[in-house]
Amino acid sequence: MSHGSTGAGGRSKGLVLTAMIFAVAMTFIDQTIVAIAAPTIQHALGLSSSGIQWAINAYLLTLAALFAFGGRLADIAGHRRMVVLGVIIFAGASALCGATQGSGAAGGAIMFPAAIAIVVVTFDLHSRGRALALFFGLAGALTAVGPIVGGQLIAWNAQWGWRAIFWINIPVALIALALIAISKPPNESRPAPMDYRGLALIVAGVGLSVFGFQQATQWSWSNPGVWASIAAGVVLLIVFFAVEARTESPLINVRIFRNQTFTVENIIIGTASAAFIPVFFFTALYGQIALDEKADTASLLILWFFLGFVVAAQIGGRLLDRIGAKLPVVLGCVLAAVGFWLWASKATDLESGAPVWYIVMAGAGMGLMLGQANTDAINRASRYSYGEATGITQTVRNYGASLGFAILGTLLITRLRSAITSSLTSRGLPGPAASTEAAKIAQLQGGNSNSNITTIPAFIRDDFAAATRDVLYGMAVIMAVAALVALLGLRRGVQEDTAQAPEELRSQLPGEDPGVDLDPARR
Repeated sequence: MSHGSTGAGGRSKGLVLTAMIFAVAMTFIDQTIVAIAAPTIQHALGLSSSGIQWAINAYLLTLAALFAFGGRLADIAGHRRMVVLGVIIFAGASALCGATQGSGAAGGAIMFPAAIAIVVVTFDLHSRGRALALFFGLAGALTAVGPIVGGQLIAWNAQWGWRAIFWINIPVALIALALIAISKPPNESRPAPMDYRGLALIVAGVGLSVFGFQQATQWSWSNPGVWASIAAGVVLLIVFFAVEARTESPLINVRIFRNQTFTVENIIIGTASAAFIPVFFFTALYGQIALDEKADTASLLILWFFLGFVVAAQIGGRLLDRIGAKLPVVLGCVLAAVGFWLWASKATDLESGAPVWYIVMAGAGMGLMLGQANTDAINRASRYSYGEATGITQTVRNYGASLGFAILGTLLITRLRSAITSSLTSRGLPGPAASTEAAKIAQLQGGNSNSNITTIPAFIRDDFAAATRDVLYGMAVIMAVAALVALLGLRRGVQEDTAQAPEELRSQLPGEDPGVDLDPARR
């Protein structure tokens, strides 16, 4: 079915899809534009390396903690209504970030699940893969606006400095709101009470577990507080699942995890996201610190990644519709793992052009698998629970990203500190003094004008490249794990459209589970 055809209610499917792409593009733009601006923001605000990582991870944590709430709210209050509200909140927060400081994470958490639910409802099962491939691919293409314009604003050192980068979202939001008004996307809803107890548990569990990993570099792994925080977070998440199983109208109906494919796809999404989102931040730092590039030039590394991502996402969507999710997901994970590994092997060459094809390869692998894993998972829910199912997948995605960010960030600082210690020792500084000085340098204290990235000594740039190499190797291992999970856990074949099958035949369809209705009133 053509994406430009008209669906129920006289809506243009293509126009609805375009409206949703512009709506969610703001969340993608923020992730890349902040990554490019990170060294500048760090220096302007006097933050340490851990401090800037916390500033970015706080955004991911908020998304992870609130996505389940946003997905549930979309199903309760209406998908279109929540997209509009989310766009307004996100744009308003962007305007505040430009003037002072603020966060659009809450707006993104409300908007994103509702937008994907609208796309899923608008397109039938057998055209949904291509539609969502366009959704993620074109939103990813719009994401390229972030590094390009953000890098230019930083390079020009405009009057408003780094704060002006957030204003890019405002025209995107206006376009999204205009397209929503014209296309009138469906506004399906099923009123139900909100589970605030579940919300409190998941916020605390997600926050504490990631906090422990993030603080490991400052407190050290031997500090009982690190392990106590991680353990407390894990316990709270276990309690959350136990409570949700007994709650009449839960924030997340854990019954959907009985569907093997849904569970496996979420494991894959969470694992892959541990590399996918952090790669923007680490790539931007690598370009500006190790390669000594300006922000606008360093942004090209991210653009190469998205070039591969956008093209491969379209191929993956077509494969999903024709043969199912297993091949594009497994192949994408393998391709990304190989791309990251080869990229890492060139990281210490300190030539921006050396790893370009490997960056494209890593991005292509991600594009081939990520959207397809997400779509395949959402397809397992009934149409009345698409928002909630999307909230689950996006909660997993951002929780995985937060954990990956914390763990890989810890790896970066630890390896950088070790490399700098060796470099200082080789230059005649005594061991204890070298270790102390390395610990300070590894945090790259932005508040000290002597540690501005333009004045970093060459040997520290070499050491940063070596630390980044280990992070990229870590990403390769992460994607190899995701590939193994996909290979062993996913079934071959295209999912049957169980919603169209007679009730008595749905449980008999070969090799597939029926869609799971998360609404207690319909069970």
